[in-house]
Amino acid sequence: MKALVKTDAGAGLELVDVPVPSIHPGEILVKVFAGGICGTDLHIYEWNPWARSRIRPPLILGHEFCGTVVESGAPASQVSVGDFISGEGHIACGQCHSCRNGAFHICERLQVIGVDRDGAFAEYVAMPAGNAWKLDATIPREVAAIMDPLGNAVHAALEDSLAAKAVAVIGCGPIGLMAIPVCHMAGAAMVVATDVSDHRLALARRMGADLVLDAKTEDVPARIREATAGQGVDVVLEMSGHPKGLRDGLGALRKGGWVSLLGLPSGEVAVDIADQVIFKEARLVGIFGRRMWRTWEQATALLNKGLDVTPIITHRLPLDRFEEAFALLKTGSAGKVILYV
Repeated sequence: MKALVKTDAGAGLELVDVPVPSIHPGEILVKVFAGGICGTDLHIYEWNPWARSRIRPPLILGHEFCGTVVESGAPASQVSVGDFISGEGHIACGQCHSCRNGAFHICERLQVIGVDRDGAFAEYVAMPAGNAWKLDATIPREVAAIMDPLGNAVHAALEDSLAAKAVAVIGCGPIGLMAIPVCHMAGAAMVVATDVSDHRLALARRMGADLVLDAKTEDVPARIREATAGQGVDVVLEMSGHPKGLRDGLGALRKGGWVSLLGLPSGEVAVDIADQVIFKEARLVGIFGRRMWRTWEQATALLNKGLDVTPIITHRLPLDRFEEAFALLKTGSAGKVILYV
């Protein structure tokens, strides 16, 4: 089969022929339909310090995907041959302290498809049957390919109630953009979106943000307070991972508010803890992955109620045009890029 592989240490990827994976008891073989490119994939492509510390080539990339089950070594009560599924890429051990307390997404021995084991930028991928999320035909297949990042947005946004609250989404990458309509559907009274990219700000408007702010040129906390009668927002979804983004979000947060931290900083971040957290009695929550399986239930319910995230999919390319796809991401001129296998 054809597969997109990090063949050795260094920048770049290769589309090569590799054997179709065999499955073990409890696993399924999935014929991949499509997959979304994630920032993690770009890090591996560029071979940045994180990738050098984590990835052991050769490795097939791809952890956002959907496809059809073509072989099963699992009980029929889970998924069956012919089922169309989206893949949960986080594989939990089921035995550690986190797993035994229901927090499978932060398993202490977590393995990630496309990072720690071969992934889905290939014609076929082998995976545990328990990591398959069966989907019906009402959900578009290209949306099924990005259920993973949609789950990140849902997890961050629904960490607490948003009913009648003002929300600031800091950073309008694909996950931040998906969070905008999620917040509206969860009852937010107002959603503010900020970024430094004109392209992403335009997408934020299209996704329904009530107020869109250019963090390059505008004083984000001041503008948000102006729009909220001086109060600030009740909730901040920090999706940028940029130090200024976090400081803008905390500066715009009203007393007693809460912050979901999903964006990954590239290094340490200096924050005025006393003034912006303690004196505000702010609640900061780290967001990682998706709660299994509550987040998947929530995301599917939202899609069935009319949630539309297709506007963020700006490019759809075949797998053999992967170089073009990664170039689009590197220049920041794309929303979500999907590779069709």
